Amino acid sequence: MVLVRWAFAVALGFALAACGSNSDRPLQGWVEANLVFVSPDEAGRIEDLAVREGDRVSAGAALFTVDNDLQKADLAIKQAALVTAQQAFDRARELVRAAAGTQKALDDAQAGLAQAQANLEWAQTRLARRRGASPAAGVIQQIYFRPGETVPAGRPVVSLLPPQNLKIRFFAPEAFLPRVKIGQSVNVSCDGCEKNLTAKVSFIAGTAEFTPPVIYSLEERSKLVFLIEARPDDPEKFRVGQPVSVVVPDATK
Repeated sequence: MVLVRWAFAVALGFALAACGSNSDRPLQGWVEANLVFVSPDEAGRIEDLAVREGDRVSAGAALFTVDNDLQKADLAIKQAALVTAQQAFDRARELVRAAAGTQKALDDAQAGLAQAQANLEWAQTRLARRRGASPAAGVIQQIYFRPGETVPAGRPVVSLLPPQNLKIRFFAPEAFLPRVKIGQSVNVSCDGCEKNLTAKVSFIAGTAEFTPPVIYSLEERSKLVFLIEARPDDPEKFRVGQPVSVVVPDATK
């Protein structure tokens, strides 16, 4: 009997140790990013490309320019239309002052002047947007069109990765969920990476992945995993697509 109790105690000790090590085991994940795609509003031919893949750019930096001959011509037309509308308004106002014109004619001339001004501003905006500028600081990831090539409207010319858009994605089993909180720090490691890298949990999925059908037994529940995302505290240390291991510290210990 004593031998049986001793064997049971030893087995229980091993089971508890296994549970403890299992709860602290690394979770496998990878590095992902939300790229920013910079594209022209209208189709055109790429005239100049100011960056190369891997370049670091600041917010507002010039990335590319698209031919603007049509936009310049449209701007000239709108400028001429504004001059004509201004002259028509001035003439209508003078006629009203001289009691030789009607208020309606003045109102129509004023509306025409406002429309011409709006058309000019729109033409100026179209011309300005032929120059692609970086919306944020980051690293150029890929170039899709080069000088001399025609880019369709809305198609990206370059993709940009702002550091804050980098994230680590990993899956945790259901048993881990009580110990994972938004804003919690997790430890991240990878091959060739520096030690003591950390990230903060920014998203926990509300829906399980690989959900088994209908009935959940204890065995099936252990197969449920939930997607978790964490933002690296030092994103420059990671690369997109890189496999990583994540350890979630147990705050209850």
